Amino acid sequence: SLAPGGTLADDMMRTDVCVFAAQEDLETMQAFAQVFNKLIRRYKYLEKGFEDEVKKLLLFLKGFSESERNKLAMLTGILLANGTLNASVLNSLYNENLVKEGVSAAFAVKLFKSWINEKDINAVAVSLRKVNMDNRLMELFPANKQSVEHFSKYFTEAGLKELSEYVRNQQSIGARKELQKELQEQMSRGDLFKDIILYVKEEMKKNNISEQTVIAIIWSSVMSTVEWNKKEELVAEQAIKHLKQYSPLLAAFTTQGQSELTLLLKIQEYCYDNIHFMKAFQKIVVLFYKAEVLSEEPILKWYKDAHLAKGKSVFLEQMKKFVEWLKNAEEESESDAEEGD
Repeated sequence: SLAPGGTLADDMMRTDVCVFAAQEDLETMQAFAQVFNKLIRRYKYLEKGFEDEVKKLLLFLKGFSESERNKLAMLTGILLANGTLNASVLNSLYNENLVKEGVSAAFAVKLFKSWINEKDINAVAVSLRKVNMDNRLMELFPANKQSVEHFSKYFTEAGLKELSEYVRNQQSIGARKELQKELQEQMSRGDLFKDIILYVKEEMKKNNISEQTVIAIIWSSVMSTVEWNKKEELVAEQAIKHLKQYSPLLAAFTTQGQSELTLLLKIQEYCYDNIHFMKAFQKIVVLFYKAEVLSEEPILKWYKDAHLAKGKSVFLEQMKKFVEWLKNAEEESESDAEEGD
């Protein structure tokens, strides 16, 4: 039992069956976890009290020796894995003093190792997401060390590469969502394209976001700034007018063939998912070709073997004539070049 202030009470009777007196290994902790699990399954009312106790223990980690902390971390990881504990107990680790002295991060290493060992990183991610903890793991470090780089280095060196990659991934998902939100605001304000392009390029650099990812974000942002006409015969005209206006912005982020292909697939997906756009696909691609957003090589590649299955027969049929024209134009320019040699 803990006395007020988190020290161990002097008059406490220690029991022989104690996690802290046990051997420091996973098997021993798994055996303890089974006992807790069975007790709580049998006496449901213990669940809440047990969780509160663990939260308290985690708050006072400094009262324990390193070996005792290791055992508690292993046990907590196993109990999180088997559902005896809820991931909200981890809130205690964000205590300022524990973080400052590096106790939280060291404890988290042992805890996540045993948790991932019982389950896998995906199960851990699901549990963290349920209690909105999926974006808070960086807070295990003091403010001046809260970077993906620091987190990644620390946990990878401790043998938790999966956790490092998970946090890196969460971070980039967050950055992409942020980028999309900001882009939509800039578009609805009518900001100049050159300012938007500058902002996007800075974000790409800062958050290590690829051009393929960016072109997909820009496409969906451009398409979501409009109330589309419900009539199929009118929507194509409306789309062409709107996309013509945004072509310079899209063209700034299709400097690689792979980005052009990504855009083509996004257009295909959009026209398939929004049924009144089905007939507009070819018109959009031709517009982008003329506006130098797309070039012939990616279009030909898309047509030949890089398209999605979604509505492919309709879209390939629509594109047939244009693709033939592209091929002829390509052949003509090749033979012109040969004659010029």
